[in-house]
Amino acid sequence: MKKSILRFSKTFLLFLVASSATAQNISPDITTQSGKVKGAEHHNTLSWTGIPYAKAPAGELRWKKPVSPDAWQTVFDATRPATNCIQVSPDGATGNEDCLNLNIYRPRGTRSPLPVLVYIHGGNNQLGSSSEFAPAFIAEKYNAVIVTVNYRLGALGFNPLKALNDGNPLNDSGNYSLLDIKKSLDWLKANIEAFGGDKNNITVSGFSAGGRDVMAMLISPYFKNTFNKAIVFSGGMTTSDKDEAESIFAQRLAPLVVKQGIKPDASAAKTWLLSGSPEVRQFLYQLPAAELAMLFGDAGIRMNQFPHLYRDGVVIPKDGFETTKYNAVPAIMATGQQEFSFFARNDPMFAAQVKDGTLVNNTSLLNKYTFANHYGGLLYSLFNVNQSAEMMYKNYNAPLYGMEFRYGTDAFVTGDKLSAIGSFHGVFMPFWDKNKYAEFTQDALKLKGSQALGESFNTYIKNFLATGSPNDQTLPEWKKWTPENAAAGESLLVMDANKQKAIIYMSNKTYSYKDILTRIEQDNSLSAADKNSVIKNVLNNRWFSAPLDQHFAH
Repeated sequence: MKKSILRFSKTFLLFLVASSATAQNISPDITTQSGKVKGAEHHNTLSWTGIPYAKAPAGELRWKKPVSPDAWQTVFDATRPATNCIQVSPDGATGNEDCLNLNIYRPRGTRSPLPVLVYIHGGNNQLGSSSEFAPAFIAEKYNAVIVTVNYRLGALGFNPLKALNDGNPLNDSGNYSLLDIKKSLDWLKANIEAFGGDKNNITVSGFSAGGRDVMAMLISPYFKNTFNKAIVFSGGMTTSDKDEAESIFAQRLAPLVVKQGIKPDASAAKTWLLSGSPEVRQFLYQLPAAELAMLFGDAGIRMNQFPHLYRDGVVIPKDGFETTKYNAVPAIMATGQQEFSFFARNDPMFAAQVKDGTLVNNTSLLNKYTFANHYGGLLYSLFNVNQSAEMMYKNYNAPLYGMEFRYGTDAFVTGDKLSAIGSFHGVFMPFWDKNKYAEFTQDALKLKGSQALGESFNTYIKNFLATGSPNDQTLPEWKKWTPENAAAGESLLVMDANKQKAIIYMSNKTYSYKDILTRIEQDNSLSAADKNSVIKNVLNNRWFSAPLDQHFAH
């Protein structure tokens, strides 16, 4: 009897030791394939910031596919903030060309391997950084490894000029930002296990431009078998014709050619830039990165002002989103109902009056703003989920889930600060990082209903990261986006809240592009001249506005 007890005690002790080894904290000192890195310890999480996944894309590596970093012999200090990529700012160019790095966050004291969420930041592929939000909260909340990535931006991240071609299909694609993101995923596949992540459970996600990049990854043969799930926040189907993009780039660069005295005028400069000669390549490579970063500073969210995501036939197929070959993985596509509110506020037609608070006193201008905000929101939210789902569904052999936030639209619930922008572009973000958009959301987030909504949202995402389905027994069922569910009024999970509780239910998009155009035609809140002015100057040529542009082209 004593021997049996002794054997049981030893077995139980071994079990405890093994369990402890499994659950123990991962050390902040990690050995990667490139070398050792030292991270930072926090109360509930560990972090590693600024780890290089590629060499600096500078000098001869500018406008080339990213190259693996050289191995380092000393310990890399991954406690310092990551270097941001050089980019446009109101005060001129900021950041650095040596910026192909990533950040990793994970909870302490949890089992391994954990699901991995890779986040691609927004900013029109012209600006932004891997520090767009603070990931520690969701790393702990989701019991997951969170990775945020820096990638080349603006004219350094995308450039279609044939003078740069060297015969390598990837280099010649012009889609350098996407090549960077792919390189970061390759690095993660090789190294994430050392950080306690599951290399076979990687979810790519992105917001705004990052969301559009993820959408491009879904159709890219170059990204085949590099991720397992996708989450797209306020992204949609946007690609560019490479030849048209080349003309726009040449036009933007022409003043720099004239400035250096290479050609006498912009017309001659543009012709020269389009020639593809070695002299053009030499000119482009000697341009300061700061000048290139500022080249498209006024583009806004207009592809015809800064064309990118080229249908090059290598990274992005020639037929774009009409392809029949998707990297079909379980995918969530999410939007707010008032996606255009920030863009309307910042449009030159309204920005000064919004800033100084006089917009409400100018009835004529306020009516124009209300018109732009209303119809821009209808168009943008339709674009972000329904347009994509309708096109993808036939050839997409994996579950699609659509989500739409209505939260923030009712001033009597969430207050005037949030209702001024409603369910805005990025409305999900305060549920990840309470400091994001705090000036609009801090009062609303104190409500029990808001907190319950955030809890439900995060549970859906946590489930999705772990299993590929957002559902569990505690939440309202989130049905897949299918044409049948759309026809039955159950294709979109609507996220809302009152002061006391979350209000979550299945619905659908009750209107089409045609319905919006009819309403605009019939809308008498503006004179014909003012309506035309808002359409042509505020709503035109946006990601979401192609049907509007075509309808009002006359």
